[in-house]
Amino acid sequence: MLEKIASWATHYFPLWSLLIAFLALYDPSLFLWYGKDAIGYGLGIIMLGMGMTLKVEDFILVWKSPFLIGLGVILQFLIMPAWGSFLAWSLSLPKEIAVGLILVSCCPGGTASNVVVFLARANVALSLSLTLMSTLLAVVITPWFTEFYAGHYVPVDAWALLKSIVLIVLLPLLFGLVWKKFFKRSGKYFSQFSPLLSVIFILLIVGYVLAAKKNIILENWTILLCAVCSLHAGGFSFGYLLSKIFKRNKIECRTLAIEVGMQNSGLGMALASKHFPLMPMVPSPCALSAVVHCLIGSFLAVLWKKR
Repeated sequence: MLEKIASWATHYFPLWSLLIAFLALYDPSLFLWYGKDAIGYGLGIIMLGMGMTLKVEDFILVWKSPFLIGLGVILQFLIMPAWGSFLAWSLSLPKEIAVGLILVSCCPGGTASNVVVFLARANVALSLSLTLMSTLLAVVITPWFTEFYAGHYVPVDAWALLKSIVLIVLLPLLFGLVWKKFFKRSGKYFSQFSPLLSVIFILLIVGYVLAAKKNIILENWTILLCAVCSLHAGGFSFGYLLSKIFKRNKIECRTLAIEVGMQNSGLGMALASKHFPLMPMVPSPCALSAVVHCLIGSFLAVLWKKR
């Protein structure tokens, strides 16, 4: 029963994202109770759930397809941060929006990408492996790339970002893996509804940030929407076209496009809220990103599924 509910909830995740965004901007009081400090805890629970759903086979696939995994990781961390930085410069974004856009572009692929890959009937195992590898590498890459690309806008403490990622991403992920490995019965039970918990907490994080930043978002919605849509449209496009250049098959191209185009916006929101407290607009691109990449990804999933 739990598995059916979780499957139903994750299947319509993009629809929930759009609904939550509308409700948060219409009536912020519905989500302001969640609180800024709860963002990190929520993301930790999401990462714990991710660890609970991983299997040994997911790691084996990484070693069986090193070129494909390497290509996905390179596209994720070289293309997206550079593209986000270029957009911030070319669109002459305000400083805080620029930092938020670069921050989310430096984040790894999110768990929502696995859902969209499933809906698109692409390679789910490859998607899981890419999400796993980019998440692990993000512990080091995200802080330093954020400092490199956004350091000229504001001072960025890469070490503080690294500590936060270790606490809210790496440790819960490893704990989930260990739990499932050594406590199989309870691990199997928890993993049945961990996807549902992930969906709930992602939506709560998105709802809270949009609600808390309602006035700022509505005042700057044109430039925000343009920047975030361009970021993710470019990510999907670059992911697909560059995979095609490397002569990957159609299913692999679709999988890589989704993985590159969809960021861990929850991580971006958590880092922005904690490390840029005096810059209220920084989390805004991250929150809007969570909605936009789900909508673009879902549209592509429906299109590719029909084909």
